[in-house]
Amino acid sequence: MLNALSYKTKQFFFVLIKISIVVASFYFIYVKLTKNTDFEYSVFIDFLNRNNLFSLKTILFLLILTGLNWFSEILKWQKLISSIKKISLKNAFEQSLGSLTASLFTPNRIGEYGAKAIFYTKEYRKRIMLINLLSNVLQMGITCILGFVGFSFFISKYAVSINYYKILLLSVLTILLIIIAFFILSKTKFSFKGFSFEKIKTFILNYPKKQIVYGFWLSLFRYAFFSFQFYYLLTLFGIHISYLQAMMVISTMYLLTSIIPSIFIFDVIIKGSVAVYLFSFLGINTLTILSTVTIMWFFNFVLPSIIGSYFVLNFNFPKE
Repeated sequence: MLNALSYKTKQFFFVLIKISIVVASFYFIYVKLTKNTDFEYSVFIDFLNRNNLFSLKTILFLLILTGLNWFSEILKWQKLISSIKKISLKNAFEQSLGSLTASLFTPNRIGEYGAKAIFYTKEYRKRIMLINLLSNVLQMGITCILGFVGFSFFISKYAVSINYYKILLLSVLTILLIIIAFFILSKTKFSFKGFSFEKIKTFILNYPKKQIVYGFWLSLFRYAFFSFQFYYLLTLFGIHISYLQAMMVISTMYLLTSIIPSIFIFDVIIKGSVAVYLFSFLGINTLTILSTVTIMWFFNFVLPSIIGSYFVLNFNFPKE
């Protein structure tokens, strides 16, 4: 049926899809910014004014931290992809922000895999998806390593009610399920969309180790930039705590929120709920934490996705 359509009809539907993606993205952003039930919009703006959040110096510094955050991600994508295809920093910029916009309303931004793949011809697409998986695993690895360290210090310092028996039981069951799943996949020829366990394992084992190390360090730098941005916002709201004490809670927050499945529009709500609970142990009020999480969301997701919408609208399939 698709082949039966005329060229102009295909182009029309293609443009319609691109516009729909951008309109849906802007709508989700609008809803979150204007209809936030966690706190009143007018109260939020007044709170920002009282803490001088709209000063040129503050906004510029927040933009610099956002830029460094995304520059780390863009550079990581350029370096990881260079093992199969050399791309410019400009191309990496377009692909990173364009795929962000296109994947906003997919669970845990899973749509990013397909969005990045369509920037390339068919011969590259499967490997592009695997490299994107590797990139996300590296970032998740940093979040888990630092998160577990922060969480260990957090529960040792504060009286958190934890059922260690249930956690141990759940951990053992999870590990057993992972081992069983790996064993079954390694002994069968099951594949999904051409991806088999054996192919994925071979691809990762043969992937240049130098590129993986490079990606690991860039993931660490990215984590450092956006976590410091969170701490900087707390200081702007008059919260006087040490950087290490703040990082203990921030790293715990990112660990917990990263393992909870969510859609972009609910991401800020989940992070806000977890952050409010964790920072309550430090005696920090709800409005301060929700304001910090909302500003982080705006600078690190909303602004980049607005830029990415330009690349979505101007996207064309690569020539075979």
